[in-house]
Amino acid sequence: MRKAKQILALLFLIISAPAVFSQADADCNIKYNLFKGDYQAKKYDAAYENWMWCMDNCPTLSVNIYKYGIKIAEYKLENASAAEKAAAADLVMRVYNQRLEHFPKDFADIYDKIASFKAEQGASEEEVYGWLEKAFKEDATDMSAKNIYKYFDIILNKNKDTNPQIVFDTYDEVGEGVEVKREAYSKKIEAINAKDSLKLSSRDKKNRRIYQQILTNLSIVESGLDSKISAISTCENLIPLNKKYFEEKKTDKEWLRRAVSRMFNKECTDDPFYDTLVEAYVKADPSPQASVFYAGILMKNGETNKAMDYFKQAVDQETDTYKKAGYLLKVAQILSKKGRKSEARTYAYRAISNAPTMGKAYLVIAGMYASSANSCGTDVVSKRMVYVAALNKAIKAKSVDPSISSLANRYIKSYTNNLPSKKDLFVAGIAAGSTHKIGCWIQETVRVRSND
Repeated sequence: MRKAKQILALLFLIISAPAVFSQADADCNIKYNLFKGDYQAKKYDAAYENWMWCMDNCPTLSVNIYKYGIKIAEYKLENASAAEKAAAADLVMRVYNQRLEHFPKDFADIYDKIASFKAEQGASEEEVYGWLEKAFKEDATDMSAKNIYKYFDIILNKNKDTNPQIVFDTYDEVGEGVEVKREAYSKKIEAINAKDSLKLSSRDKKNRRIYQQILTNLSIVESGLDSKISAISTCENLIPLNKKYFEEKKTDKEWLRRAVSRMFNKECTDDPFYDTLVEAYVKADPSPQASVFYAGILMKNGETNKAMDYFKQAVDQETDTYKKAGYLLKVAQILSKKGRKSEARTYAYRAISNAPTMGKAYLVIAGMYASSANSCGTDVVSKRMVYVAALNKAIKAKSVDPSISSLANRYIKSYTNNLPSKKDLFVAGIAAGSTHKIGCWIQETVRVRSND
């Protein structure tokens, strides 16, 4: 009899267990939907109790418990009394920590947000740096522009006098992360721009504005990073530093790529050691990018035909249009420095055809036009009209890529100042608004304008 009772009790538990679990699931869903409804209505106080119930009882139900919950927790912190601030700040951290525990994705993004939160709460630089370092090592491309800059700034201040190699390595890694983000958002903008402008949805327009602002923020970061590192990234510092590590790193394609890029960007290419680095890079990594740099030294050494073959090979090897555009732009820059302006312009336009938002390619053309003012004009007005052509390209650069507005504006200001005055036009008998054909290698017709 006793055994029969035990069996009946066990059967009851087995039968009733699904009902218990089902009820728990139902409670979770009810509470979740209640808090979600209040959250979407921005009734954060009303949402709080049901949200906390979900945090306590069904933390794995949905990632939205944390995506929405962080807003509720931040609202509570913002409106907390002085006595409640510490507990409210702990709640914010609880949201982040539970999300990391139960939804182990997007670590870099969460670490980045925690770093920002800790900084806002007055945490020490070391504590903030610890979270930034976690985010950076997880995925630098998921970090905010502001925190990428902050991370590098801390690294720079810690190591610039004792270990500049770490500074340069971090600078390169940060720059590469920024470029990955730039490529991704540039492609998103180009996809929107490729649509019929009359059929763009409000969502498309909103997204384009968001993406352009992200690119602008990235450009600000790049400019800030360059400014920060400029004091130590001189040829006088780069060359001996690269020589110091060359024997150890001469087969390390990543180190070689970065060393070559640094010296190229800082115009240290006349030093013979630059050639040594490039040759080692090509040997270690016969990639399209290595081919571009190698073609540059061939060009420098007078082997023009061979150099052009390497340029062509580099571009033809690349299938990704954005990366191809980057190589084409670098070729344009190299040819421009060698005075081969017409060919450089061709490559710049090819870069634009592969990446229509690559405003820097227009700035390369603008710079070449401006530098040709004296040779492409015969008198004051015709020389100054060359600056009109340069100005048009700078304006176009800003138009296609608002993220470089700050840089483009410097070009625009310079070229505008060099336009002919109304007096110049009057003396020459030329009317503002008429057309003017620029000769020599430029061969463009522009609309006459003055600087006043």
